[in-house]
Amino acid sequence: MDFPCVQWQDHVAQKWIGLDPQLKETLTSQLEIDDLFKCTLTLTTQDDLDFVESISPGYSVEKDAELAAKCRERGNSSFKTRDYPAAALHYSQGICLAPHGSDQVPLCYANRSAALHHLQHYQESVDDMDHAVKNSYPSHLLHKLEGRRTSCLKHLSVALRAEGGCRHPASKNPKGPDAAGGASVGLLTFGICPQAAVGFSSEKGRHLVAAEGVAAGDVLLHDRPYGFVLIPGMEDVKGKGGGRRHAETGVLFGTEHRRCHGCLSETLSPVPCEGCSYSRYCSIPCQRDAWEEHHRWECPLGADLRMMGVMPQLALRIALKAGLKNIKVARVSTRDEHKGSQPSSPNGESSGSDPGHPDGSDPCTSYHGDSYPSVFHLQHHLNLHSPEVRFLCAVTIATLFLKLSKAGPSPASRDLSRLLRADSQSPEREGCTADWSANAWLLGSAALRHVLQLRCNAQAILTLEDTGAANSPVQSSSEIRIATAMFPTLSLLNHSCCPNTSLQFSTGTSLSADCTESGTEYGSTARGVTVTVRASKAIPPGQEILHCYGPHSSRMATRERQRLLQEQYYFLCHCEACTQQEEEEDEEDEAAAKGFQSRPQWSGFGGGLVCGKCKGSLKQSSEEGAKGFVCLQSSCGCRVSAPEVSRRLQEIKAHLEQAVHLMETERPGGEALRLLMKAQSQPGLIFAETHPVQGELADAIARAYATMGDWNNAASHLERSAVAIGAQYGEDSIELGRQLFKLAQLHFNGGARGPALSVIAKVKQLFCLHGGPLCDEIQELQAMEDCLL
Repeated sequence: MDFPCVQWQDHVAQKWIGLDPQLKETLTSQLEIDDLFKCTLTLTTQDDLDFVESISPGYSVEKDAELAAKCRERGNSSFKTRDYPAAALHYSQGICLAPHGSDQVPLCYANRSAALHHLQHYQESVDDMDHAVKNSYPSHLLHKLEGRRTSCLKHLSVALRAEGGCRHPASKNPKGPDAAGGASVGLLTFGICPQAAVGFSSEKGRHLVAAEGVAAGDVLLHDRPYGFVLIPGMEDVKGKGGGRRHAETGVLFGTEHRRCHGCLSETLSPVPCEGCSYSRYCSIPCQRDAWEEHHRWECPLGADLRMMGVMPQLALRIALKAGLKNIKVARVSTRDEHKGSQPSSPNGESSGSDPGHPDGSDPCTSYHGDSYPSVFHLQHHLNLHSPEVRFLCAVTIATLFLKLSKAGPSPASRDLSRLLRADSQSPEREGCTADWSANAWLLGSAALRHVLQLRCNAQAILTLEDTGAANSPVQSSSEIRIATAMFPTLSLLNHSCCPNTSLQFSTGTSLSADCTESGTEYGSTARGVTVTVRASKAIPPGQEILHCYGPHSSRMATRERQRLLQEQYYFLCHCEACTQQEEEEDEEDEAAAKGFQSRPQWSGFGGGLVCGKCKGSLKQSSEEGAKGFVCLQSSCGCRVSAPEVSRRLQEIKAHLEQAVHLMETERPGGEALRLLMKAQSQPGLIFAETHPVQGELADAIARAYATMGDWNNAASHLERSAVAIGAQYGEDSIELGRQLFKLAQLHFNGGARGPALSVIAKVKQLFCLHGGPLCDEIQELQAMEDCLL
């Protein structure tokens, strides 16, 4: 949930409607965020705080021993069916819910240690047994732990000897860096690489250009978010173990249950927050770092923050992390701030600010590395947001600000001076003795600034999640959004609908404490999230380095992309792809005036259709009273109405979804295959090989054959799917790389040495281009290649 819950939005909407017209005009005409925040703060009343109190119980983060006991019972049920990942996650939820001193704490820890032992996570199992004993595990049950501990220590000792005693083993599957399509990046130097440079112009604002020729696959920058918030409740995540819906309880574990809230790495044995039942971490260091940075203030507001949504929470988190000292420093250098609310550049620059200081001396036009000023001076587009959106953001932040000022930090640490002087890890923040009542409103104003910035500068953190059955012979995955973040350096990149860069996110990454001039702001953080930007194609010197904000030319028609970009980012895109496709669409409009469309529309449901009678192409007709599709073969003249095409497509998609569900629930492949063959043989309507739905069907049929061990047929259909993927996304796309990776697996499993080696060579090129030579996929491909050679 990016924005506040519907009840709060309705409440604020009614508050806006009830305002005096003159007051509305005053709020609408505000040019400065400070003035907007102060004015809104005077309008935020006890009634608003009471309304929050009435809703927040539905988002409760309180500890509850009874709920913890129920989670332990669910874990026991999963354990009995040998679903150990689900059992571990149920026990983990029980640990997070159990109040300190509850008898559920040691019981849940002990039970989780058993599940982890079966999963061969021996060190984590030992740690959980220690926690169980420390929390007064019943003495008459201690014998259960003794045998398990002996077994774990034996396995750990064997592993240590096998490794030559060079390092302490953690487990067979230790908690380590987790990358979306890549491997650990280790200690990184964050910032812009020498091949790129920051430019500025009144037209584009701050942007990135190639300082020298850049080869495809070259790294252009490494960045880490100044702040991020995990997105809860990803109900579409299925796959291995705990990601699936539990058959008996119907419980589905979302990202908030399976990932560390501090570094986003996956974990089956999270460390709970002592103050709330929601936040959890992969390790004590991650828990401590999050507490020191922001959670000490967020913890008492847990339910309020959840109901207000990801964007307001992230905005407040950024301000909390910065602290008043850094906020004041950033504010001192701001001049003529309202000029920064002018429309974005035609190329979509969302990160540059005030174009009124082209000499580079103004902070709005300068690059500050990954420090707070880089975030503070991002465009906020105050004047471009609708009055209703501005008011919703302002009232939301004002309400959270009042709740924060009344609650203070969690009882475990009520030192407000820490917030006022910001993170004590930074030398530049020491010695500030600002008074809360006099200066704390600056924190609220900064948070309002950030929530407005996030509309144009928020970046989704994406990762690949397994979507197939745990024992599937072929990898099946989909890209999902697990968090929303603000990246200081990545935000420099302008938009293109056909970008020349590729992004790779890594979670749980080891971070260097002193790799940049602002490194002290991250000094205590051992692990975190990073993004690596690579060139997806060769970039000549002087050419701008561009990133896609979402609407991509391979996925969406030009006018639809331009509409979405105008609505969210406040610019009309005229990138190379839009300009070229506009010319083509103009030609298409001319052809449509004569009765036909000249090319397929991937965003519509008619593109790539073939006549079921003569196999000729079906084209959309625009003749009055004849909306639909007509065969271009004059000897055929077959017509299919638009509603009929839509109905048939819906039937095909329904069969496809049902078949995929059967395969993901580990049902026999034959039943799914029959459904898919029925969908593929729709009378009178045939897809071209390059149609996206044809690609989906072929992929699903390949999976069905693979579950039956028919590798040859599976590979044949996956090759057809790859044709559609390549036509839609491009021959050098990561999407094609992922599809060909599956094809390599099929050829390998089927013992087809020649085809496997041929495909592996192509896939290695694509993954090296988008993920670098050390990414996990390339390591797996190399292992397959070594076996075949």
